[in-house]
Amino acid sequence: MTGHALAAVALLAASLPAAAESAAPAAPAATPAKEDLRKLADAVLAESYAADGPGAAVVVMQGGKIVYTGARGMADIAGGKPITPDTVFRLGSITKQFAAAVIVQLAQEGKLSLDDPLSKFLPVYPQPGASATVRQLLQHTSGIQSYTEMPGVMNPVSTAIPRTTETLVALFKDAPAVSKPGEVWAYNNSGYVLIGAIIEKVTGKAWHEALEERITRPLGLASIRDGVAGEAANPAMAQGYTGEATAAAAKSQYIHMSAPGAAGSLIGTVGDLAKWAQALHHGKVVDAAHYAMMIAPTQLPAGETAPYGLGLGLNPLRGHAAVGHSGGIFGFETDSIYLPEADVFVAVFANSDEPRTGAGVVMRRIAAAAIGDPYPAFTRTAPDLAALEPFFGVYPVTGGGERRFYAKDGKLYSQRSGSRALEVFAGGDNRFFYGPSTLSWFALRRDADGTPVMDFAPNGETPLQTAKRAGPIPPEAAAVAVPREVLERYAGSYALGPFTLTIAFTADGTGLTGQLTGQPPIPLIPTGEGEFKADGVEARLIFEGSEGPATAVTLDQGGMKQRAPRKGD
Repeated sequence: MTGHALAAVALLAASLPAAAESAAPAAPAATPAKEDLRKLADAVLAESYAADGPGAAVVVMQGGKIVYTGARGMADIAGGKPITPDTVFRLGSITKQFAAAVIVQLAQEGKLSLDDPLSKFLPVYPQPGASATVRQLLQHTSGIQSYTEMPGVMNPVSTAIPRTTETLVALFKDAPAVSKPGEVWAYNNSGYVLIGAIIEKVTGKAWHEALEERITRPLGLASIRDGVAGEAANPAMAQGYTGEATAAAAKSQYIHMSAPGAAGSLIGTVGDLAKWAQALHHGKVVDAAHYAMMIAPTQLPAGETAPYGLGLGLNPLRGHAAVGHSGGIFGFETDSIYLPEADVFVAVFANSDEPRTGAGVVMRRIAAAAIGDPYPAFTRTAPDLAALEPFFGVYPVTGGGERRFYAKDGKLYSQRSGSRALEVFAGGDNRFFYGPSTLSWFALRRDADGTPVMDFAPNGETPLQTAKRAGPIPPEAAAVAVPREVLERYAGSYALGPFTLTIAFTADGTGLTGQLTGQPPIPLIPTGEGEFKADGVEARLIFEGSEGPATAVTLDQGGMKQRAPRKGD
């Protein structure tokens, strides 16, 4: 559910730019012919997924009718079973809107109030979390610590343990609060486990049983079920993968599907999710007044808002109002969006937690095309590195951090603070893009006084984020020589939250690499006693202990420090 996903945040790895700010609604555009949409969607799938590796299923619904379904890749690589539109996937955090809908139904029926405190339902829950309201749990403003971010909770041993809602709550109820209820918006899986607990308290049934009774069975959503029972011996269920998006992909880490609870344990098909969206957004689940609550942004104390309602995200697409949610859980990545202007719904489900192209990118490309407002298309051109040299340097980013633009070994790169350097390609007209893995792009120009300016389109959205060049990139600290016997002290495995950070020798045996579970190894450059810089990533590793094997290592990245104790060899 990391930031909408159960899989954890990538460390020592590339990360995408932040979501765009809201833009003024764009005028409705002419939708493409059905055949044109089919060709474009098929092409996007072919570009994004290998035919013999993990892939994805897609659905597009307009005006309540399915106008496109497609699939590419393998549901089971070893078994030679391809993905089809009827393949069943884990939904991950898309589950949250279903749990939220049950709660909103209960509020509509007067069986609870969205302003009831958690203590009304769980009297022994400690403060300050006990004061959080049902609404704050739904909106991710409860201040309760998200259990999926707690050290050890998502490691392979812990995720294999069957859980009940009660034992899930026990994992985090005594953890220190992150903030006071209502003060801060922070994506929170614990909040939705508690939503499941409230459903169970009010209905007297397991949360997923209440969901089936109230929603999935009446709406005929046969494939949308709790994963604990729904995955077992289900011939339509996809295998989840991780790593390379090819036939060499490895099976993902095992997770017992009780571990996500009401925050992410549902499974289903893209077709049934489309049927659900049609019902939810057209008055078949809750009444108009309560639906309006579900899609209203979260109000924060200082007057600002967060683009999240009750189990639904509210980030626009190409300036068009949009409602949706993504999901991520071991082995799977999902995304979905509803565009009310055009009455279009799109969902993309992938059976890899590290697809070559994210489900969200595929979803947004197809959705934008479906409403007749596609993202810019770029054709690679040869860059003039000499002409670009005055633009190389540091560009401060609004809200903090910086973005660097530079050339290395004849290639162009861009690097956001705390992230890995990404290769960029010239796309003509002084525009530069990152390839098919992200919709982000930027343009270069000079302002009135000749200062280089970068206009950045995060995730391809507007308004553009404008930054002036602040100066050249500071020289990197020179690497220091470290004897092999010292390097040997650092090599080993370290527990970084739910993941393993493996420090190993390079192929030639002269240096070290750092590799987080499911990610490629990254060369480590020694910069001081016990300190290393991750090559191409704004991150440092600081080892502890002056004699014998290092006892721990601290990852310092993006303003956050995480200590990882040695696991033992």
